[in-house]
Amino acid sequence: METAQLDRLLASRDAKRSIARLADIATGAEALVIDGKAEGALAIDAGLEAALQDALAREQSRLYEGEGRRVFIHVLTPPLRLAIVGAGHISQYLSSIAGEAGFDVTVIDPRTTYASAARFPRAKLSHDWPDVALEGFGPDRRSAVVTLSHDPKLDEPALAAALRSDAFYVGALGSRKTQAQRRERMKAQGFSESELNRIHGPVGLDIGALSPAEIAIAIIAQIIDVLRPKKKGVGVRAA
Repeated sequence: METAQLDRLLASRDAKRSIARLADIATGAEALVIDGKAEGALAIDAGLEAALQDALAREQSRLYEGEGRRVFIHVLTPPLRLAIVGAGHISQYLSSIAGEAGFDVTVIDPRTTYASAARFPRAKLSHDWPDVALEGFGPDRRSAVVTLSHDPKLDEPALAAALRSDAFYVGALGSRKTQAQRRERMKAQGFSESELNRIHGPVGLDIGALSPAEIAIAIIAQIIDVLRPKKKGVGVRAA
């Protein structure tokens, strides 16, 4: 890879853009595809384009074989990130499970007693007020935001910041009554019905979860479900 191309790849990765590097196994010809725009010497035909789009959608590198050539598609996706507001018991489990699922986790809570390295050994910690913390976090289309403090003073500033962002998932803990009351308060702040409908609440898939660990599992399952919508006939199959 040429230095200029490498610099462009690194800059695009830092900007959290969708990137794929294509390399012809036989000829060494390459192409760099950034946000759907290709540059380089490698020609992209219809078959390779279809394989590229599928690889990007699945976020999986692969070898394409077709039209008499073999092309390696190297997918470089920005990291998945999760901001958790509130450092309670559910947050401890969610932080751990999300980390195992490949998320870069940040826990936000101004209460230092709760948001401590001892309780969240693998997560980044922020003790700023949630709206300030999320401004620094910078939610993007590879980010999820979940509010779990059950305190409107913490949750609602975070939800407001999340709804103004490109976060692909926004979730909030609370009963349906709590969700309805929150919606009314946030409507008064100027949020529309369509904006408020982005909030998944009560948060998590409805699997009958009761314990903090079960609720955390339900939440990460819903986040993944939103991140990767299921296609008809496509699923995980046992060997």
